[in-house]
Amino acid sequence: MATVVLVGTLDTKGVEYGFVKECIQETGCEVIVVDTGVLGEPPFPPDISAAEVVGMGGVDLQSIRYGREGSDTRAVAIEAMSRGLEVCLAKLVAEGRCDAVFGMGGSGGTNILSAAMKTLPLGMPKLLLSTMMSGDVRPYVGGTDMAMMYSVTDIAGLNSFSRLILANAAHAAAGMASYRAAALEKSQGAKKPLVGITMFGITTPGVLHMRDLLEEKGFETIVFHATGSGGMAMEDMIRHGFIDGVIDFTTTELCDYNYGGAFSAGPDRLTAAGERGIPQVIVPGALEVLNFNGVACVPPDKNIPSRKLIIHNPTVCAVKATDEELTALGTELGSKAARAKGPTEVLLPLGGLDKYEAPGGPWESEESDRVLFDAIHRAVDGAVPVRELEGNINDPVFSEAAVDTFLRLWGDTNRGA
Repeated sequence: MATVVLVGTLDTKGVEYGFVKECIQETGCEVIVVDTGVLGEPPFPPDISAAEVVGMGGVDLQSIRYGREGSDTRAVAIEAMSRGLEVCLAKLVAEGRCDAVFGMGGSGGTNILSAAMKTLPLGMPKLLLSTMMSGDVRPYVGGTDMAMMYSVTDIAGLNSFSRLILANAAHAAAGMASYRAAALEKSQGAKKPLVGITMFGITTPGVLHMRDLLEEKGFETIVFHATGSGGMAMEDMIRHGFIDGVIDFTTTELCDYNYGGAFSAGPDRLTAAGERGIPQVIVPGALEVLNFNGVACVPPDKNIPSRKLIIHNPTVCAVKATDEELTALGTELGSKAARAKGPTEVLLPLGGLDKYEAPGGPWESEESDRVLFDAIHRAVDGAVPVRELEGNINDPVFSEAAVDTFLRLWGDTNRGA
């Protein structure tokens, strides 16, 4: 029988959790209720108490009960409960007592639940019903496969509308749990090496050509949209051993992280493959592009003619990096490539980094590319090969060279294996 782990603050939302528990049980699933409340006692006994949960993180529940003075009271309690819940969920997964995790909450509950849910294995069903869903959910979801559902109203009592929303969410969690074995079976098949590739709208033609070539050679490919969460997801999957090799074709997220753009993947971008020692080809695709959520979001100091703004679509406005910024970006990319423990090669497209820089494109500039390329050469300093190749990044000749390079690195790594 499938098991749903139902997690949340029973002290403030006990009525709602009781209703959801009943909905899940009516589907035939078992329910393990885990209490994360810190304000008071729950209205019904959970299977794992709040004291047990927070104790797994090495904290006594009474020490984080609200009531003591200090503006950090709530934050301390949330952090302590999240740590304990992470341990608790990992234990249930390891024991085979978890087919899906479901929780619901406002801002505080969403922080507790999402922090722990993000540590669950990719592929483990995780659903969070939240009042925060309608806003920016990236801090909660990160690069994971967590599903979030908007509660529409606050989770504060039962009525004809809230019962419908809660029941839908409960049934969704039960459905994922009930069909988890079937989902795992669907994921199986002839095991092929999995190659991660990063893509942006303006590097799409090159990536699609590479994808076809790699699949013809017996590889599976997994393409990540380089919008911040995509890069984070790829780095996470590499660290968890899901990905066997990488063609990091679109490294634009480095620019957004360093200069305040919308598509930052954080400081660890372009590190996991090097740390794991898997074969990787690195290309500075769209590295000159600094992205904002529409022209209205471009800071005044960057909304100037010399930046050559491009309105990519109504929600994405591209700003070109300056030569000074390109020097710093090239230094970062080259330094990260040079630290790689496994077979790594950097390829530089002399005909432009993306569609914007293609011949006749609005950002075509051999001079700015040379600034970037020289910085990469200096930072690598011979630690890994760096090759300059003819063609725009999207030209078939360049895509084919990237695939040929990867296949050579792959063969060198796996020869005799």
